[in-house]
Amino acid sequence: MSGANSADLGFEQEIWRAADVLRGNMDASEYKHVVLGLIFLKYISDAFEHRYQELVDEGKGYEEDRDEYTYLNIFFVPEEARWKKITANAHTPEIGVIIDQAMHAIERDNPRLKGILPKNYARPELDKRRLGEIVDIFTNVSMKEHGDTKDILGRAYEYTLKKFAEQEGRNAGEFFTPSCVVKTLVEILKPYKGRVYDPCCGSGGMFVQSSKFVESHQGNIQDISIYGQEANPTTWKMCQMNLAIQSIEGNLGNAAADTFFNDLHPTLKADYVLANPPFNMKSWGADQLQDDRRWMFGTPPAGNANFAWLQHMIYHLSARGKMGMVLANGSLSSQTGGEGEIRQKIIEADLVECIIAMPVQLFYSTQIPVSLWFISKQKKQPGETLFIDARNMGKMVTRALRELTEGDIKELADTHKAFEEGTLEGQKGYCAIATIEDIAKHDYILTPGRYVGIEENDDDGEPFEEKMACLTSELSELFAESAELEQEIRTRLGVIGYGV
Repeated sequence: MSGANSADLGFEQEIWRAADVLRGNMDASEYKHVVLGLIFLKYISDAFEHRYQELVDEGKGYEEDRDEYTYLNIFFVPEEARWKKITANAHTPEIGVIIDQAMHAIERDNPRLKGILPKNYARPELDKRRLGEIVDIFTNVSMKEHGDTKDILGRAYEYTLKKFAEQEGRNAGEFFTPSCVVKTLVEILKPYKGRVYDPCCGSGGMFVQSSKFVESHQGNIQDISIYGQEANPTTWKMCQMNLAIQSIEGNLGNAAADTFFNDLHPTLKADYVLANPPFNMKSWGADQLQDDRRWMFGTPPAGNANFAWLQHMIYHLSARGKMGMVLANGSLSSQTGGEGEIRQKIIEADLVECIIAMPVQLFYSTQIPVSLWFISKQKKQPGETLFIDARNMGKMVTRALRELTEGDIKELADTHKAFEEGTLEGQKGYCAIATIEDIAKHDYILTPGRYVGIEENDDDGEPFEEKMACLTSELSELFAESAELEQEIRTRLGVIGYGV
């Protein structure tokens, strides 16, 4: 998350302090849901109480009329679920039961939230003394006083997701994509209006950032329609809560479901697809999906779902659709399991508009180098592909984590825009334009470094440590490519009876 997205709001740190109360008592993956659920409960309570007082002041007796809240997109909070009851019982043994009852009551009176809110605060392993301390912290935090509640709580929710992603490390990938990566996808695709789809939507970051983009460009959020799917039931609920507090209407299906085996939007043709699918996913069920109609360019290998995700998303693009997705760098050059042939057919169909090689250390969950793929059904520059090497961009915000700055994101978006307008000139070491024929000469490998070359600079002033980090990252990619080629050779030799 870049600095602009993680501004110090004061209570963000208080919320995180609430999470720290449970540290040592529960795993991060467990207390994440305790804290996020209470953020949501406190938000709707604050919003309700604010509207309630307005109605009391009007003196017409409408303060218990649900319609007076719902028409303003405010959730109605029944009396037994209001924060004053929760805070009054914060230090009783029944606090967990009372919170669970509040969640049930809110779901009962707000159909949109049915089956979404966490309702396991009464479980024995959740320390009730510490839970009461969290309630106290939240009681002393007014989310209304900091400005627009939707924006403020949305940022608090995002901030908390980010902090939990830091805590969970490798396990964070299933619910959190760094905001700077999401924003890069959105700023390049520019989803002003139409259907926006994410088949592995996690906690909903792509949707939230798309709505922010529309609002920041004076657009109308009603001009975009949200479609998503998520296989993890708990993450699906987190996404529903995230959309609810952002006042975003979205169709995520009635429950979590596996995208490959139970496509919840089988007839959808999206104008924009944004996604960060699981990297190099194995055992995704290829043997049961051999003749699937989504595999227009070839059957993906059983041991890696990268090209299954890619083809699933292409299948769901409209005739003028565009998509941006995150893929491990191996997808740029792999030849194993028919991936090379699939990639070649996608290139020859003139769908690949842009490839961006991203810096290392952007993700909490993996150190695997990644690239952004941009696919377009109607390219502004037919027959050409833009390659950008952004591996030197970003700044280290911790010893282990890098972020793209707002300036970096703008530079990438401006470069892509110039390419679309036909005004871009290649820059050695940064960007280049290649034709399909050029790519064919490179055996349909899409690694940007092959096309942009090396910047001509005798002394670039880059610190030795950063230069070595970049070089070792590139070497790591080459080693990975070498390992894949070695495995391909072994496989083919084995087929003809010469195992190595």
